[in-house]
Amino acid sequence: MSAILSSLNRTIGAGFILLVLLALMLAYLGDIGGETPQYVSFIFRWLHVVSGVMWIGLLWYFNFVQIPAMPKIPDEQKPAVAKVIAPSALFWFRWAALSTIVTGVILASVNGYFLEAFMLGIGSDIGHTAIGIGMWLGTIMAFNVWFVIWPCQKIALGIKNAKSPKHKASAARTAMLFSRTNTLLSIPMLYSMVAAQTLYSIS
Repeated sequence: MSAILSSLNRTIGAGFILLVLLALMLAYLGDIGGETPQYVSFIFRWLHVVSGVMWIGLLWYFNFVQIPAMPKIPDEQKPAVAKVIAPSALFWFRWAALSTIVTGVILASVNGYFLEAFMLGIGSDIGHTAIGIGMWLGTIMAFNVWFVIWPCQKIALGIKNAKSPKHKASAARTAMLFSRTNTLLSIPMLYSMVAAQTLYSIS
């Protein structure tokens, strides 16, 4: 077991093997093999949730752990965070954001409520309003990730050359403020998503 858990790739591979076995067992017990549209919807919902867990998990890691901890780290140790940990975390962060949006759009389209949600449920029902609010908040957050946070972080981390020390400090502060903005938006976004599925039973 330790041979599997000592490697991230083997751990993930084992997780997917368990996933396949579980999916086959549930499919057999639940007899959903012939309901292709339902299973397609489920697959994209699962991918949407997995992507969202990675995205929001890293967002909260940055805001609840890394940013508050940085002032407490000795200066000689900070390069380890800036040069190794942060770039790797930001890689998964931005691609998870994109994956969350893409799988969410596909899921809404497969289930036939994309337009209603896009229009915030105008002329429709409260469920489409709730999921629409969540979708729009998520879209704003993903825009912030790709077009504000990541470009600023490249300057702050030295991946892209800054014009001056002041420019680098300004980029770091902008990235932090927009990351905090996304943390703020994540709270009502998650509420809207869960409310649409549970309180208003949208497909």
